Amino acid sequence: MTTLLNTPDDLTEGATRHLFFTGKGGVGKTSHACALAVALADAGREVLLVSTDPASNLAQVLGAPVRDMPTPVPGAPGLRAVNIDPEAATQVYREDALRPLRGVVSEEEFGRVQEQLSGACTTEIATFDAFTGLLAEPSRAGNVDHVIFDTAPTGHTLRLLQLPAAWTGYLERTPGTIACLGPAAGQEAQRIRFESALRELRAPDSTTVYLVARPDSGSLKEADRTAGELASLGIAHHRLIVNGVFRATDPTDPLARGLEAEGEEALGALPEPLNSLSRLETPLQPENLVGLDALRALYGRSAGAAGPEGGRSTGGVAKGVGFEIAEHAPGLSSLVDELASERAGLVMVMGKGGVGKTSLAAAVAVGLADRGHSVHLATTDPAAHLEATLPDALDRVRVSRIDPQVETRTYQERVLARRSGDLDAEGRRLLEEDLESPCTEEVAVFHAFSRLVSEGRRGWVILDTAPTGHTLLLLDTAGAYHREVLRNAPGGGGRITTPLMRLQDPTFARILLATLPESTPVEEARVLQEDLRRAGIEPWGWIINRSLAAASPSDPLLAHRAVQELPLIRRVRDDLAARVALVPQLADAPVGVERLRHLLLDPVSGNAPSA
Repeated sequence: MTTLLNTPDDLTEGATRHLFFTGKGGVGKTSHACALAVALADAGREVLLVSTDPASNLAQVLGAPVRDMPTPVPGAPGLRAVNIDPEAATQVYREDALRPLRGVVSEEEFGRVQEQLSGACTTEIATFDAFTGLLAEPSRAGNVDHVIFDTAPTGHTLRLLQLPAAWTGYLERTPGTIACLGPAAGQEAQRIRFESALRELRAPDSTTVYLVARPDSGSLKEADRTAGELASLGIAHHRLIVNGVFRATDPTDPLARGLEAEGEEALGALPEPLNSLSRLETPLQPENLVGLDALRALYGRSAGAAGPEGGRSTGGVAKGVGFEIAEHAPGLSSLVDELASERAGLVMVMGKGGVGKTSLAAAVAVGLADRGHSVHLATTDPAAHLEATLPDALDRVRVSRIDPQVETRTYQERVLARRSGDLDAEGRRLLEEDLESPCTEEVAVFHAFSRLVSEGRRGWVILDTAPTGHTLLLLDTAGAYHREVLRNAPGGGGRITTPLMRLQDPTFARILLATLPESTPVEEARVLQEDLRRAGIEPWGWIINRSLAAASPSDPLLAHRAVQELPLIRRVRDDLAARVALVPQLADAPVGVERLRHLLLDPVSGNAPSA
């Protein structure tokens, strides 16, 4: 039987020490993590709010600076916030690992260990080490009452939560063998800390996981899958938050009717494991949740709020200005037409979780197929389900995904087959143990990614990527591989082309940045663009997805939100993007070929297809 949580007291009373917020990108994890952190601080508790997302936006939501050290949040006594910065964590971790070796081992041996600690695997371990320290060592968190983890989107978070068990088991089987963990002398202490972190995660009186979802079937299915995977790890104390529940107030608006019906249908079909959880439902807000006042108000509004005063009058304004914006920001078909003029290449759709990358990538693939091209549509996101977005077969489109488990097994078998003739029984045993390391998954996924990149020389490859932070780590791996290849190549590697070099070639790789017409997603896409440019990769274009301004709603709440989009659309169009496409919010979820084709329509009329 579902227990509905209606007030902040329902969340703060009996709150465990560790509180995790997880779910698909864009469902509102950060907003709810911040809102609960503020509520607990207002109740007199000492709280540390931690982001484990490499693309964290804590600072934007709190309206206050957040650094890589715990920082007090002005206006919320008792609350401190911190970002686990992968680069800073790696620098600290590497120095801690190398310090005991300085002056003790030979320069050659020291250089070898230093090189082993320079890969992207060490970045993951360093981030993980900071995370487990907060769980296993209360002093690291400052002996606070609560530690709230605002996590990266689901696939990245499941990887993080699986690592305590993976590393604990591996170190028990093969002590002292993993270079990326540092010298063997410190690995027993790490094993003990990993075990302690795992006990904390599994203890229901210590840890609660909030599964955050939108009222749509996709994110609720993701929450159900996550609950099952966490339960298999022994992490079973869960609660459900359904964020952004919408109730239409204008029955003549087809978009409003469609969004309300979609939400009701999804909530009415909740899988039983989710239906049995304590559940909080919060309404779609008229404003973006930025600042402490907005966060404090989040749990005070009732579902079905009518929206801002004067909402109906803003509907006409939204319609008129949306019309003007549409004339200067063409639809997605304009980008597909330009791509279709070439016979082959790589398209990577990148951005923060929840902006619709999977749907947009599938729509681009359908558009190219409709124009006569053969397309390989694939995803690098461990939590993505392309088959659910494109369930019907389409001539000229092949769909696949990089499954980390499958790729790891394939990689292990390939390495063993290649090396079997060179090794005796003991050597093979040691190699098999080494290939059981959790680091192997990262290497295997990178090799699969590299094969997809290479395939773009012969035809169109469309990649739906993992959310920003996870993708940047993959690109870091590409950079490390690139440097290693050139360092070891005879004559400087003049005839070698690495995956990174292909991504840097604007005639081969077209990077599309996907965003929503909201302040935080636009800012995060801008930061991603700068990160890519530092890696020598220039984005080809931007896609502004789910635009209410382009859909011209008359419902007061939707119309009010539409008006707020217009300055952001202009900013992307005029200041940030070399090319831009505007995709309207649809009344129906873009699932299946025909609905994906709706995403390709030019927003000339300002109307999305009706339900």
